[in-house]
Amino acid sequence: MRILVAESDPALGTFLRQGFGAEYQSVDLAADGDEAMRLVQEREYDAAVLDVNVVRPGGLQVLRDVRSKQPKLPVLLLTTPSRAEGRVQALDLGADDVVLKPFAFSELSARVRALLRRGRQTTEAVLRVEDLELSRVEHAVKRAGREIELTPKEFGLLEFLMQNAGRGVTRAQIVEHVWKLSADTMTNVVDVYINYLRKKVDAKSERKLIHTVRGLGYLLEAKAVPAGGDNVDNGSGNGSGAASDGGGSNGSH
Repeated sequence: MRILVAESDPALGTFLRQGFGAEYQSVDLAADGDEAMRLVQEREYDAAVLDVNVVRPGGLQVLRDVRSKQPKLPVLLLTTPSRAEGRVQALDLGADDVVLKPFAFSELSARVRALLRRGRQTTEAVLRVEDLELSRVEHAVKRAGREIELTPKEFGLLEFLMQNAGRGVTRAQIVEHVWKLSADTMTNVVDVYINYLRKKVDAKSERKLIHTVRGLGYLLEAKAVPAGGDNVDNGSGNGSGAASDGGGSNGSH
């Protein structure tokens, strides 16, 4: 889940990034309109929160540009009560919702979740593999109806594995997509978190879903042993069979 926040007020921007960061796996903060548009052109987002007061250019111009680049992207605009005409114009320009400042973050977050439920277009709202189900909007995970509590980073890792179900992913790919670090930043943190997931997702189920692929990395797969399965194990140990994908472990988190 990736959220774009365009906010020129440093304090408010930090507040929003921390708030959304506790709920979503990736939050990009743009300090001005130009940066926001660059990010929209470079990346796919699940939702955007734009402040009408963002500078260079203003929030309404950013909204126009976002609509031209990603017409189906859910967009929420932040504005002040004194700019009622701006609220009307924002809705006419394609904003999906408008929130007045000051606001309670809990309400803002709930409104973003509502937009995601109504308007998800680029990705599935619920991912399913076998009896494992992950709701990307509600941040809930179940296996065979049993609720599983995950930390935000565990959730992000499981989401990435489920997005690539049936395909092996390398440790470098996981570091890039889940930790948002460069591919050459290799640590043992991936193996540690894979083990966390195995204990929570697989430990109470006969059919194991998370596998180590020797010489590659990891695989989330409904079948316990795919064709040519002698190169795959279910990683019941400490994950040492993980990828030799170009980086070693330095032991740091």
